[in-house]
Amino acid sequence: MKIFLTGGRGDLGQMLCTSLIGMGHTPVVFDILPTDRLRPDNTSTHVPGTPIPELIEGSILDREQLRSALQGIDIVVHIAAWHGIHEFRKEKSVYDFFDLNVGGTFNVFQCALENGIKNIIFISSTSIDDRYGIYGHSKILGEEIASAYAHRHGMNVITLRPRAFIPPWNKSVYSNFMEWCQWFTKGAVHISDVSQAVLKSVDLLASKNHALQNAPVFLTVDGAYQYTDKDLDNWDADGPSSTFKRHYAQFYDVATKLGLDTATKPKKLDITETQRVINYKPLYSMKTMLLELKKYGLAGPYRDRESNSF
Repeated sequence: MKIFLTGGRGDLGQMLCTSLIGMGHTPVVFDILPTDRLRPDNTSTHVPGTPIPELIEGSILDREQLRSALQGIDIVVHIAAWHGIHEFRKEKSVYDFFDLNVGGTFNVFQCALENGIKNIIFISSTSIDDRYGIYGHSKILGEEIASAYAHRHGMNVITLRPRAFIPPWNKSVYSNFMEWCQWFTKGAVHISDVSQAVLKSVDLLASKNHALQNAPVFLTVDGAYQYTDKDLDNWDADGPSSTFKRHYAQFYDVATKLGLDTATKPKKLDITETQRVINYKPLYSMKTMLLELKKYGLAGPYRDRESNSF
């Protein structure tokens, strides 16, 4: 199948491309980043006879360009957006957020409709809880568009609501692995699990074994936790860091030495419906993070990895 990825040169798009090719699909990457900025070794690991991504330089704000690029597509994964980090850093204006996150989302759905595409996966955000924030509000409006097209045109729409998932190797956001770990400790999802949720959504839509027509689904995407609900209800009842020590005693010394706040209480989200609908099983947890921290230290395991590598 041809899978169209808006904003496909970003971190999530790159990860999805690799997996989609392994599954036998052909990713079509649609992004504003110029295709002449490819790394020289871009195709060096390509296995003959397997699909390679099709790269199209373009913007979802250009309707004619988008409409043309969507010809022959089976499933759209709509990722392109300005994110919460852009609001936090005041890098983008309210107009930027509305144009891309709202107007761009409308263009994606309408141009998909005009090309006869029925299957769309929309990457929303748990930031919809901040309904009066600029980013959160733009995602609420995007979800409204997604729902309208599902109901009005019988599209099969899966809206995924991941927590923030900027990866630790994105140096424009995290200066080192520990900085990312401090964020992850508060309760988070790793980009690899967000990718898993998208891929399982692709599988569901490709199988046609679903009942999504006129009934869009909204699925929260959170990470894996060793902490139980009881742990969270009685957090550090035996003193600071006592809950952490109960689960991760073998990591306590290295965690505190490197500066991790082991008393941080994470916020855990309900993913029951996500597990039921797409068989989502998050794999990356606090324990995974601590194993990486112990083995690699502040630099982390991703020191040689780059964003926008293809």
